Amino acid sequence: MVNSEFTVEIAVITSVRKLSSGLALALLAAVVMAQTSTNLQRPCDNCTEWNKSQKPFKVYGNTYYVGPHGLSSVLLTSPQGHILIDGALAESAPLIAANIRSLGFRLKDVKLIVNSHVHYDHGGGVAALQRLSGAEIAASPWSAEVLTKSGIGSGDPQFTELRPVALVPHVRVVRDGETLKIAGLEVTAHFTPGHTPGGTSWTWQSCERGNCLNMVYADSLSAISADNFRFSDNRTYPNAVQDFEKSFAFLRSTPCDVLLTPHPEASGLWARLEQRRRGRRPGSMLTPGACKELAGRAEAQLQRRLAAERR
Repeated sequence: MVNSEFTVEIAVITSVRKLSSGLALALLAAVVMAQTSTNLQRPCDNCTEWNKSQKPFKVYGNTYYVGPHGLSSVLLTSPQGHILIDGALAESAPLIAANIRSLGFRLKDVKLIVNSHVHYDHGGGVAALQRLSGAEIAASPWSAEVLTKSGIGSGDPQFTELRPVALVPHVRVVRDGETLKIAGLEVTAHFTPGHTPGGTSWTWQSCERGNCLNMVYADSLSAISADNFRFSDNRTYPNAVQDFEKSFAFLRSTPCDVLLTPHPEASGLWARLEQRRRGRRPGSMLTPGACKELAGRAEAQLQRRLAAERR
């Protein structure tokens, strides 16, 4: 019953790609509105704020921000095709599709969609965007299981508080450290679990005028959960603390010139964009030390949480 709400979307969106751009987006929006109004969807106090419209923009080189204001979706482009990272909310899919088109790119040229973690605010729009574009989807083994079978993953610290994501028929399962090569682009998967058992960060290089930067899309590493979950001794996710420690180590060691995150404010994206807009810092997208700082903040939060669980 959990997944029955998505059967209408599956039937309709398979034909959406045959329609004109405006009509396709209108139909997609109608399907999403019907889907998210069902009783199967849990309340989401933040969704309206997260899904506010955001004008897309170039981050650096061939990397573009195409998500709503509160949830990142990032497009890597090449003449042969594109890669999309994260799909935000189900309600965000029409906005992301429109943003991609407004930049002059075609949805059908999106060849691959990857995900940070399979929560409804980052993976909710993946299925709709896949059906619009025909792209392949790739994810970690745990995330692939959620995307194809359950909609919500067992062992997720927030399991009892999550809305399901729409299912997809097939996901390419990636290995930790595997580099995916598609449409002349390369993006590397780094398993960074803890926030979810299947969390994945992504790295690639973007270049401008021969100057290439190391781009990092770092998955969420916040130790938050449902009320009945304990990170220190939970049977459904017994390795949560060790997973977090592995993820912190990755962020501290990976080359990191520009940091992006699923929630853009976590990497200070809007402050950097404003500085660039005002011309105060032309290179303001550069974030030296930001990955290490993010790891430090996340580790401190985890230690506070573990201390609270001991009390």
